[in-house]
Amino acid sequence: MTDREAAARAEMVESGRSLFDRGLATGSSGNISVRLEDGTILITPTDISLGALDPDAIAKVDAAGAVIGGPKPSKEAFLHRAIYAARPAAQGIVHLHATHSAAISCMAGLSPDDCLPPLTAYFVMKIGRLPLIPYHRPGDERLTDAIMRIAPDHPAMLLANHGPIVSGASLRHAMNRIEELEETAKLFLLLRGSPTSPLTPDQIDDLDATFGAASQS
Repeated sequence: MTDREAAARAEMVESGRSLFDRGLATGSSGNISVRLEDGTILITPTDISLGALDPDAIAKVDAAGAVIGGPKPSKEAFLHRAIYAARPAAQGIVHLHATHSAAISCMAGLSPDDCLPPLTAYFVMKIGRLPLIPYHRPGDERLTDAIMRIAPDHPAMLLANHGPIVSGASLRHAMNRIEELEETAKLFLLLRGSPTSPLTPDQIDDLDATFGAASQS
């Protein structure tokens, strides 16, 4: 095992424990992955709490999904592989069933192209537009087509009646993004029924020009 792989395994354990301890991942829900330099993918095992990961018991798969080490991977490993294929710069992915963003995913009348308003600059900078992916049962690989179509232009997606899945240039980058998404979902629910002032298109353009569009990272 290379030093890079050992470090990635340790980071996955630390990240999973942090998510679990703060209530962002409950029971055995959610999954985390890291893509290594050779294209292989480390991913959390099936039916394991993110708060109880073992660095020596993390699944390792190739780009086609064949298991090349460790226990059985999450049944949603195909989602991670699809996003890595669609986003060559992505090196880390986090998928959660976090309460507030999962609640948004169950709401009727959401725009499939952008299901959370641009309430804060940091949401725009880290997420950009958030598309809603139609419902598929967990583990349904037909979801791959929707992911492959939408992921190239979006680092974050919300799976209907399920939860968010977010990629980043590193696992830490993906962690920061999904936490910002969850906080924005919380703000959205807190503000329901109150007049709000989302950022304007000009303000969003200014953020993109200054910090770079989230879709490109």
